[in-house]
Amino acid sequence: MAYQKFRGDYLFTGTELLDNNHVLVTNEEGVIKDIAPIKEAGDNVQKLEGIISPGFINCHCHLELSHMKGLIPEHTGLVPFILSILKQRHATEEEIFAAIQSAENEMLQGGIVAVGDISNNALSFNQKLQNNLHYHNFIEVSGFSPAIAQPRFETALDVYNTFKVRFPTHTSLVPHAPYSVSKELFGLIDSMDGNALSSIHNQETPDENEFFLTGNGQFNLLYETIGVDIKSFYKPSGKTSLQTVLPLISNPKKLLLVHDTFTSQADIDVLKALSPIQQTIFCLCVNANLYIENKLPPIDLFIQNDCDIVLGTDSLASNHQLSIVSEMITIAQNFPHIHLQSILQWATINGAKALGMDNKLGSFKVGKKPGIVNITNLDNEGKLTKDSKAQRIL
Repeated sequence: MAYQKFRGDYLFTGTELLDNNHVLVTNEEGVIKDIAPIKEAGDNVQKLEGIISPGFINCHCHLELSHMKGLIPEHTGLVPFILSILKQRHATEEEIFAAIQSAENEMLQGGIVAVGDISNNALSFNQKLQNNLHYHNFIEVSGFSPAIAQPRFETALDVYNTFKVRFPTHTSLVPHAPYSVSKELFGLIDSMDGNALSSIHNQETPDENEFFLTGNGQFNLLYETIGVDIKSFYKPSGKTSLQTVLPLISNPKKLLLVHDTFTSQADIDVLKALSPIQQTIFCLCVNANLYIENKLPPIDLFIQNDCDIVLGTDSLASNHQLSIVSEMITIAQNFPHIHLQSILQWATINGAKALGMDNKLGSFKVGKKPGIVNITNLDNEGKLTKDSKAQRIL
């Protein structure tokens, strides 16, 4: 059997950033065979500039919103953004299908090999059947009024069952966000068997915490605008949004907290108390945070607390591209003290572990087929620049 051999300026294994004295060896199908010293690698070594890395894992995306690229202005804040989504997300199925296909191809070419994708419907189902990328399907449900908990749950369950047939180990039914799911609906979701991995949008705006702490803030405007009278059933808990809903998400073994822009040390302390029974993972979508709120999450705080971190792109409604390397660049530019090796780990092996795909993706371990990505346009010190690019090689 013929082998392919790749040598870069750097070789990132999934856990370690090695120098150019190492060669990645695969078979013709891209299955990892070895990482060999250059002097033992033999002939026909392909020399690439930059970093050779395992394929990227995009832990949070909304493929079904891909047709909304460029429709919503930046820096509106979360509540106006949500209202714009509700108003403008409708399009013909043909337009939606074409946008989904284009968005998936963008991710594929940019080195992404697996996606944690939010689905409120089955519009992305047929594209996912093409098996171009690995998917974990987060079937999302929302409904803040207790009166609609059961019908909303049943509608979401229909979508869940559609995906579950073809993606039996990679489909979950999950709550949208603390401010959009009632206690009753949380209870129905949490009672499901087989929901070992869950996801929730978390603390994207200061108004989210304010809504739960005091009952004030823009979420009152949200519900007034969409015609939901919350006064009859909602009372603020006096706690942050995360601390309020954590007891309602007790069943999943792993919980993906997405965005986390306004998460505090006090919130992390509560999570630490749960760590023996539930793993919580912080999913950073920094370009979407900047797009909507023009704020970045407290990444240093997560690192100081040894939190598990992964990366996502969010949707084309809240991002200019679905590119993990673009997310990495934004982090590197705003947090230059964070080592590139750590950011690469978040983009690869950490994401693969979070989605339960680390048996085949996320690192250059012998026997895996993780995809191979070439990151180029580094600076003289081997660091990312604003012009850095990623291209899938295998």
